[in-house]
This record gives sequence, structure tokens and C-alpha cells, in this order.
Amino acid sequence: MLGQPRKSHEHVAALEIIKDWTRERFSLAADGVILVAELNCQVPGCPPVETVVAFWDDDSTRYRYKVFKPVTAVTAEDVPIYWLKSALIDYGENGCDCC
Repeated sequence: MLGQPRKSHEHVAALEIIKDWTRERFSLAADGVILVAELNCQVPGCPPVETVVAFWDDDSTRYRYKVFKPVTAVTAEDVPIYWLKSALIDYGENGCDCC
């Protein structure tokens, strides 16, 4: 895209590694969609950099988790454990499935 710096090879490799760890941890299909992004936050009190991971399972439920580190600093231990999967459901802007 115009105006955005190119990501380093290390950054791109880290994105793929995080996808692999997420796929393995949550037993996702090989062709399942996993999105990983590094975001900068300008809001007071917000971590300056965070890695956001979103993924979908076989029944099209969307899940999301954040790691308050740049993608190149994320480790396998930062990926939530499998039994927390239901707590990672992303209900969208409302933040719940009740409304």
C-alpha cells in the first residue's frame, strides 16, 4: 500500500509462525483462516504495540486474542491454552452474545 513501510523478513516470518502456533493450539483446519496483525495504539492507557490474532473454526465462529507485544516478540507461550477457546469468542462491537 502507498505510504506504508514494507515489513521486514523477520516481521513477515513472525506472522506466519504465530499463525502456525494458533492453528496447532486450537486444532484448526489447514485451510482455516487466521489473521495476525500488529497494531499501534495512540489511546492513553493502551499498550503502544499489540498483536491481534483472529481465527474462525469449522462452524464459522470467530475468535480473537491479543498479545501486548510486537509480533516479533510473541512466543508460543503467549498463545492461549486450548481450553480457553470459548472465552476467546469475538462477539463484535457489543462484546457479548446477549444483544
